[in-house]
Amino acid sequence: MNAPMPLVKKLRVATTSLAGCFGCHMSLLDIDERILKLLDLVEFDRSPLTDIKHCGPCDLGFIEGGLCNAENVHVLREFRTHCKIIVAVGACAINGGLPAQRNHLDLRDILEEVYQTEHLLGRAGIPNDPELPLPLNKVHPIHEVVKVDYFLPGCPPSADAIWKLLTDLLAGRTPSLGHGLLHYD
Repeated sequence: MNAPMPLVKKLRVATTSLAGCFGCHMSLLDIDERILKLLDLVEFDRSPLTDIKHCGPCDLGFIEGGLCNAENVHVLREFRTHCKIIVAVGACAINGGLPAQRNHLDLRDILEEVYQTEHLLGRAGIPNDPELPLPLNKVHPIHEVVKVDYFLPGCPPSADAIWKLLTDLLAGRTPSLGHGLLHYD
């Protein structure tokens, strides 16, 4: 008779996207067939692979995007409370990325230019609906609001860099990304 295989606790992983382009999530999906190997070791909670809207208790959370509005801050704080380890993924999460290019401009000037300049359809107004999240005066990286355990740079980081970080963490190693894994395309 075969002895039963010991049960291995799977690492529970979640992801979320804030102010960014979703490119970092695309890189996660670009690990291609290796994702099947991950399924033996990882259980995905909130991610592009599931239809889970709220994060449950997780071992590891990947966050892409910076903070440009009050909803981003709320989502980030809530996500942090549910994840033991947080990884800031990509330039937007680490330093505000492309959305932070607006930081040298006054928010009121931006809103007026976008919403009150006459267009073909006539004059519009700055949206003022309680359903819309309030914009922050500046775009912030996530480490200014919550503790971040690891930073995975890139715009976006490559699938290989994400794979290396994940496999290092799964093996109990401190992630180490050598030459060739970090790039900014």
